[in-house]
Amino acid sequence: MSRFEGLTKRELLARAAEAGIRGRSRMRKAELIAALEALDEEPPSPSGDVPPTALPSARVRREALADRLRGFVDPTKRCRWRTVEGHVCGLPVIVGDVRCALHGGIDLHDAAVPVTGELGIHTWPTLARHLLLATYDIDPIGLDPLVTEMVWHVLNTLYFEYFRVEVEGIENVPMDGPALLVANHGGAALPYDGMMLALSVFNEARRPRRVRVVGTEIFGMLPFVSHLYRKAGGAYAARADAEYLLDRGALVGVFPEGERGFMKPIWQAYEVQRFGRGGFVDLAERTGSPIVPVAIVGSEEVHPAITVSERLAQLVRLFFPDQRVDAIAVFLNPIPLPVKWHIRFLPAVVSSHPGTRPDPLATLERTEAIRSTIQEALNDILGNRRTAF
Repeated sequence: MSRFEGLTKRELLARAAEAGIRGRSRMRKAELIAALEALDEEPPSPSGDVPPTALPSARVRREALADRLRGFVDPTKRCRWRTVEGHVCGLPVIVGDVRCALHGGIDLHDAAVPVTGELGIHTWPTLARHLLLATYDIDPIGLDPLVTEMVWHVLNTLYFEYFRVEVEGIENVPMDGPALLVANHGGAALPYDGMMLALSVFNEARRPRRVRVVGTEIFGMLPFVSHLYRKAGGAYAARADAEYLLDRGALVGVFPEGERGFMKPIWQAYEVQRFGRGGFVDLAERTGSPIVPVAIVGSEEVHPAITVSERLAQLVRLFFPDQRVDAIAVFLNPIPLPVKWHIRFLPAVVSSHPGTRPDPLATLERTEAIRSTIQEALNDILGNRRTAF
């Protein structure tokens, strides 16, 4: 008989926590016993316990980002491009080119490279000048690289200092070509997870790329918000938008749980809801795009939802009849809680028959497999998290 058999589940969980067993919070009693017995059979490490690696400070991470971004531009050379009125561009050129990022030195609709080579309020007068001159192109979806750059800098305060986002597996994000980043959804008040997903690729990837996050219809119905959402790189939940972006080699972020995931009450936090009918799998197959599953921890606790209200949803549909929403979350706090986030990018799932439309049953099977993969990653992260803050 095992020496763990007589222990309660609470006692087993305490032993598992001391032993650092990952995913323990989701284990049944028998699984906890098996995991503890397996540890008994392993020889002790001669070097002793290795303490977990602490996340570098926000200042260190910002400096590392600044160094990486500066490597894309050559400040010793200036772009000589001129407007029809004779205004000289004057921005630093991209390394290995004679043009700046804004005027052809790099594809700014894919690469997230600051046109001055750095982020900061001190660059905004230069950005404003080029915004007023309007000497560059925006894509048909609406992305304005200069507006995105300003938003990027502002939201980095949330990313580095407030939410202290930790990123794992960023190497699984392709550095070129199309891909669908498929993540779990949460938030209750604002889509923080979409913001942090895009920022994680901006800030952590070796080659920072833009993530075109797909959002619900309400972003196209609110004055000013709809305009800014498009300019900051967002796309709407329309197949035509997503196909256009993937066909042109973009990274597209999607949250297949939709409103069901966004409006979950706190007691269902991190329980990944059904991924619809698998439209993202069909889209990935037809465009030949890999799917990168993403597990996001942090979004569910920023605005804990104590309940959901169908009456509030009816009120929303009264003013926005095209909005697909069945229930609205009622959350506790108007100010977001400073929860520590963890984002894990999982290995990509490649298309099995690129350029074809998959069988509906195969689509549902792959959809459920991806949902289960994300759920397992969430369980693992939560099992190793000591506190939400």
